[in-house]
Amino acid sequence: MPDTPGSETTRSPGPAPRPAPEPRRAASGFPAVIVRDARPGELAELGDLRVTAYEAGGFLSDASHYGETLRTLGHDGIGQILVAVGDADSGDGRTGAGPTGDERTGQLLGTVMLQLWPHAEHVVQAPDEAEIRALAVAPEARGRGVGRTLLRAVADRARGCGVRRLLLSTQTTMLAAQHLYTEAGFRRLPERDWQPVPGFTLLAYGVELSD
Repeated sequence: MPDTPGSETTRSPGPAPRPAPEPRRAASGFPAVIVRDARPGELAELGDLRVTAYEAGGFLSDASHYGETLRTLGHDGIGQILVAVGDADSGDGRTGAGPTGDERTGQLLGTVMLQLWPHAEHVVQAPDEAEIRALAVAPEARGRGVGRTLLRAVADRARGCGVRRLLLSTQTTMLAAQHLYTEAGFRRLPERDWQPVPGFTLLAYGVELSD
């Protein structure tokens, strides 16, 4: 997802997360994809996937140090990292032993992270709000509905945590991502645009979550 470095803010604890929803598959017409929680042994690979996706889109400059942030975002346990994988049982993606030694696991296709109050960035302003961060799809998996599937899954997760409004920040040049967000029901919130560093504006988007 379009994302940017920024300092964490300290706020009073919000509501405790509710039980996570079951993994979900992509909508009909797309290759079989399952979204689930990331496993500890996958975090390094997911960090590489984020950086690769951002570099492929031209969103990491040579002078930027944000690549290292992308590699480790969420490793401290602050945030819920979801991953989209090819369904190994359907033949979509490679197969192999999972972390427990007896699970089949598919290829990592994309990832997204949900951050709840009080750990979200500046775009979040209330306990019933949460932020999407680091939405990224592997370059070879683009055009397969993976980004849309991740957005639906993270919205379901946020709803299950009692979130009423889901927000995100995006770079001005991420036009394809902005189109994806608009299609998913997100709307511009110009009053929440912000600058992590002078001269670098991030655009805010938000969507109201129904019950």
